[in-house]
Amino acid sequence: MTDKVVEFKSGSDICRGVLTMPPNAKGDSPLVIMAGGWCYTKEIVMPHYAKFFHDLGCATLRFDYRCFGESTGSPRQHINPWEQIEDYRNALTYAEGLPNIDHKRTGIWGISYSGGHVLVVAGLDSRVAFAISTIPVVDGFQTMRRCHGETRFAKLNALIADDRMKRFKGADHGYMPMSPEVPGEELTSWPFPHVFAGFKGIQATEAPRHEHRNTIESVDLLLQYVVKPYAQRITETPVLMTLAHADNITSADLEVEAFNAIACPMKHFDSVKGVDHMSLYTNRDHLAKVGVVQSRWLKAILAE
Repeated sequence: MTDKVVEFKSGSDICRGVLTMPPNAKGDSPLVIMAGGWCYTKEIVMPHYAKFFHDLGCATLRFDYRCFGESTGSPRQHINPWEQIEDYRNALTYAEGLPNIDHKRTGIWGISYSGGHVLVVAGLDSRVAFAISTIPVVDGFQTMRRCHGETRFAKLNALIADDRMKRFKGADHGYMPMSPEVPGEELTSWPFPHVFAGFKGIQATEAPRHEHRNTIESVDLLLQYVVKPYAQRITETPVLMTLAHADNITSADLEVEAFNAIACPMKHFDSVKGVDHMSLYTNRDHLAKVGVVQSRWLKAILAE
């Protein structure tokens, strides 16, 4: 495989990524555009999922959103889902100018938060040839409410309101941890110690640019995030949604509801047993279970 460092403009910022082309390709290659979830950089799990697409003869483009990793943008670690969705769409525009790419077979892949993003992009942008959604966040309010529980969710909303007032008075963005090392000791975005352990392990071995924090406003924006209205607009684009069976972080019932809203009959759903949300990051065998499902589906779609 041949890797090339690339960059493209998104808003007033520059998104940077890695374009991987298959060797000895005969003709133009299909392309899978990939970006990550909450506080991701392009090195987090995406290279491992990308290998399954490379084996099909696909090229991949993995990129950092603005405000993350090697991309520009401030405040750092600020997660605005609509800006990230625009980053995907600008990646599509950038890809239209790439040589040796089959522009009619260029699709998008996402995981967790970006698993929801790709459904929104597919509902908004007719250029998307296919969309692969992995353990997606589809309803920010319900997800946060369930993950935090009643008492902690009230504290989370109070923190968001306090941060808003401080910014209104001229302060910089406040920050909070992505997840806790010890349960219950501090208020975090995703209150699971195994998330902390998983991401810190990945940071130490593969993704040194990962920072385990985000702006407080990022959570406020998450609470406003709903995918279903955009899923209803997907009428022609083939979609695959893969879940961790009985996922209790992004909530399998919410994911099923979003999948059912997709209007396109060329959609497929696979709830993979024996894995959970975080094991798709930390356990290569579990990751491979989903990678195989996705590559088999994409191979069939590309053959049509």
